[in-house]
Amino acid sequence: MRFLRQKSFPAAAALALLLALGPREAFAPGAPARAACVPSRADAAAAADEVAQAPEPARRALASHISQRFAIATEAAARVVDAAYDAADEVGLDPLLLLAVISVESRFNPYAQSALGAKGLMQIIPKYHRDEFAAFGGDAAVLDPEANVLVGARILRHYVEVGGTLEDGLQIYAGAIWDDSAQYAQKVFAERERLKRSLGRVARQPVEA
Repeated sequence: MRFLRQKSFPAAAALALLLALGPREAFAPGAPARAACVPSRADAAAAADEVAQAPEPARRALASHISQRFAIATEAAARVVDAAYDAADEVGLDPLLLLAVISVESRFNPYAQSALGAKGLMQIIPKYHRDEFAAFGGDAAVLDPEANVLVGARILRHYVEVGGTLEDGLQIYAGAIWDDSAQYAQKVFAERERLKRSLGRVARQPVEA
């Protein structure tokens, strides 16, 4: 993430709403004010039905794709894939969406750091989320893949509820809510489609006798 998660939105209204909700509520999503526009947990699970309970071959395929595309060890890629599925199950988002965000934010580098202090796979600024990282041992946990992905997923889910749509939630996550072309969200969606295609290639492979 290139901007502060909670303090740098150009839209004053969005900033006021986030400040009113406070940081703790960002990690205990309740009924959103615009529930009709926000994908429910059931809808999210249905939309990702083919991957929500991914069998081992599918997860291996994702890890292999990520490993080759981003030049990282397969074991490291597999760890991030598992973390994304676990976090997605908790917050009710598509695990491929989380992997796509990681791709755009850090290119799967768990030690990535921005000039503004955002760190880890989903580029979180730990000083704004100390309560959440305390459960994982403190701010240093921002560099732990499982902790980073889970906290990032909770942030994104909250922003989807605030924005009312998945696209707006992603734009808030990027600090780019005023971008009418939604370039960040479109980049994430395009990356998710690449991940889906990698799963599709597995599905088309013949089963060995």
